[in-house]
Amino acid sequence: MSYQVLARKWRPRAFPEMVGQEHVLRALINALDNDRLHHAFLFTGTRGVGKTTVARILAKSINCEQGMSSRPCGECASCREIDEGRFVDLIEVDAASRTKVEDTRDLLDNVQYAPTRGRFKVYLIDEVHMLSNHSFNALLKTLEEPPPHVKFLLATTDPQKLPVTILSRCLQFNLKRITPELIAGHLASVLTQEGIEAELAALHELARAADGSMRDALSLLDQAIAFGGGRVDAREVRDMLGSIDRGRVFALLEALAANDAKALLAECRALEEQAPDYVGVLAELVSLLHRVALAQVLPEAVDDGLGEGEVVRTLAARLAPEDVQLYYQIALTGRRDLPLAPEARAGFEMVMLRMLAFRPDDGAPPGERPMTERPATAPAAAPKAVPRPAVTAPAVASRAAEPAPVPNPAPPAAVETPNHQVAEPAPVPSAPTAPAAPAVETAPAPTSVAAPVTDSEEWASLVAQLPLTPMMRQFAQQCSLLRRDGDRFDLALEPAHVHFRNEKREETLRKSLEDFVGRPVKLHITVGSGGVTPAMVRDRDNAERQRQAEEAIHADPTVRSLLDHFDGHIPPGSIRPVDE
Repeated sequence: MSYQVLARKWRPRAFPEMVGQEHVLRALINALDNDRLHHAFLFTGTRGVGKTTVARILAKSINCEQGMSSRPCGECASCREIDEGRFVDLIEVDAASRTKVEDTRDLLDNVQYAPTRGRFKVYLIDEVHMLSNHSFNALLKTLEEPPPHVKFLLATTDPQKLPVTILSRCLQFNLKRITPELIAGHLASVLTQEGIEAELAALHELARAADGSMRDALSLLDQAIAFGGGRVDAREVRDMLGSIDRGRVFALLEALAANDAKALLAECRALEEQAPDYVGVLAELVSLLHRVALAQVLPEAVDDGLGEGEVVRTLAARLAPEDVQLYYQIALTGRRDLPLAPEARAGFEMVMLRMLAFRPDDGAPPGERPMTERPATAPAAAPKAVPRPAVTAPAVASRAAEPAPVPNPAPPAAVETPNHQVAEPAPVPSAPTAPAAPAVETAPAPTSVAAPVTDSEEWASLVAQLPLTPMMRQFAQQCSLLRRDGDRFDLALEPAHVHFRNEKREETLRKSLEDFVGRPVKLHITVGSGGVTPAMVRDRDNAERQRQAEEAIHADPTVRSLLDHFDGHIPPGSIRPVDE
């Protein structure tokens, strides 16, 4: 007897043998056991996840000679013939090779006839998205109202290409990609029954390479058995797949954790001896960094299936969380940019050096300082010399400390020189020294600041200068200033906008005012109307600007001449003021 590949030999023949897809199996099992079977099913998903297998098991379940159930006997003639692909009432169609409308019509001509052997005549159309539009149109009516002895099972990897009219006539089941853990476990079970030795690490390598497809995993397992001469070894599997030893990836991250550039470059050179796919190396590094970040947040969630849990937790303790996130982002960007590098090795080394260079300074000696630290090119005091326009208190303190009044009420703390550098002002002999600062701070504020203020224009201007979010600004603009007495603000919120009010917004507004005046303030808000709010000031200003714009247009001699000459008019609402 000829050899049968593992993907066909171990194809599931009953629902309990399926790996994963519990969400699909549960619905089908309940439908079969409760005799609530639909006439058309659509199975979608990527390659090798079990679409055709589920359809065949469903066909077997409804045609088993022992009765329709979710557990076909597998021993009767119908079950055996379906397993062997020769059941006369299971019509399997490859839509990729029968796309013409004539093929579909020939297929549907036999729908009206009763099944020959089974309980139902089952049409299993694989890759159904390959049918032409005319074929779909020919299928529509039969798919919606087929004879009671007909079931349609459709399978596709690309459901987006199906017409909505087809989708609406089917029960749709989306089969998910199978996780590497489930694939590795199934491969181990298959090898146990086959009597073949295997390393667990090798099975995990095959499971990751399968990329969610059980059929691909079994095909790779066949190849690995042949490559290893009847044994599945981790090193040989990596050689077969062209992947690298994961220990090298751990070594790279160890060198990064130690901030050791020499060790990092040595690992890169050792890696080159394996002629690796550097994009794959970065993918492994990204996967490892994900596990390290997970270990930092939830150590017990780290998978220890390969015996790497302790190493991952050690790296999680040595690396700062922000470093892990930075390395992860650099590795992702490096995978994208690697094809642009003149050499793959050079591009990979630059990615590693970028991780080392952008690591924040953690007190390393000057010779080992990260490249992000650059020598200062300007005096350290220069940035602090620029005054903050929104804060009035420092300017008041500066005036109080001077020996005599000066004409300018608010002298700047620094001036801008012609070469655009900020320079300190010339020292004044009577300038206050550091010990004099407390005395100035305890002095009473000038009367111009403490005097009661109720001017709506000033309040509107003040609100416009506050650094508020859009929602907070809307809240402040609906408040009128009843009175400002020193550090106390009494506001009235318009009743129509009382829904804006809550303790958090009041506290946020108070802190914004406090930052503006440079000292603690008190804020009291009541609900009431009658005052002029910043929103009213804004609306009034906008209306005045609109009026002036309309008057200017109507008074323009050129516009008037055009209107008279062409007997025209200016549509209402077409004039808008232009901001200067």
